[in-house]
Amino acid sequence: MIADPRVPPGGGASGPRQARLPARAGIGLKPEHFRQIVDTWPNLGFFEVHAENYLVDGGPFHHYLGRIREHYPLSMHGVGLSIGGESALDEAHLDRLAALLERYAPQSFSEHLAWASHGGVFVNDLLPLPYTAPTLQRVCEHVDQAQTRLRRTILLENPATYVEFAASTMAETDFITEVVRRSGCGLLLDVNNVHVSCINHHRDSYAYLRALPLAAVGEIHLAGFATQHDAAGDPLLIDSHGAPVAQAVWDLYAYALDRVGPVATLIERDSDLPSLDVLVAEAAHADSLLGVHAGSAASADRRPDARPQPCPPGAPELAA
Repeated sequence: MIADPRVPPGGGASGPRQARLPARAGIGLKPEHFRQIVDTWPNLGFFEVHAENYLVDGGPFHHYLGRIREHYPLSMHGVGLSIGGESALDEAHLDRLAALLERYAPQSFSEHLAWASHGGVFVNDLLPLPYTAPTLQRVCEHVDQAQTRLRRTILLENPATYVEFAASTMAETDFITEVVRRSGCGLLLDVNNVHVSCINHHRDSYAYLRALPLAAVGEIHLAGFATQHDAAGDPLLIDSHGAPVAQAVWDLYAYALDRVGPVATLIERDSDLPSLDVLVAEAAHADSLLGVHAGSAASADRRPDARPQPCPPGAPELAA
């Protein structure tokens, strides 16, 4: 039986220890793969679902999710809370999320450090924040409200960004560190987002990663990106979730594992969806790195240019 991950209201960092996802690789649960999953039960550590796809009471999505939940741990990933928005959190949306989490008791629930609504209008995007003291106060209040209503510690995902606010008075890593410290939430470390943002803003991705509150990492995301060019001809990376994980992201992932130890890792793919077998092979490569690093969490001297082992035969190409 899978342990119940819920905590009392206001639990946050001070509540009882939550059940955790296994330190294995998982993939996103897509309806295109429902039948093959229940026919073959692939060797995966967990499945992650987008919570907003399951906010109705019934239907085929719930039928398959119920069956899959009997065999695998679950991570639920929200995209609609607008944690960074200026408006109050949508109480009705929080209520629906609370009911969904009560129904499936996932090991993890995560949301984005971003805003997606303003003045009653919802935009289908995850937009960046100015990193200022008022924004910090608002985000912490929203995280506290969400954790109290959902009766659990949530993980907050570092963003992929393409523009920055001139009004910011804090570095993004300092802002995230303060949110984690004040609210007791955890960190969903999206390694692809680190790479994308640092390339776009001409920063050192390894230094950025070291500046995050890595002790709070409860899950890692890996994904692919698309490459465009801005008006100056510089590369502009887009967090597309539509390609295999790039080698630069695998390298940064190995570097992260040396600092945080083995952590549940999602292969995130939302567009140009390949076959289930391709995703399982990519997850197996992440599993191999998790195994390699299981005994080396304190290897602080690993060089940024060190390379993980090549992807095994049959797994997807890792080049961007």
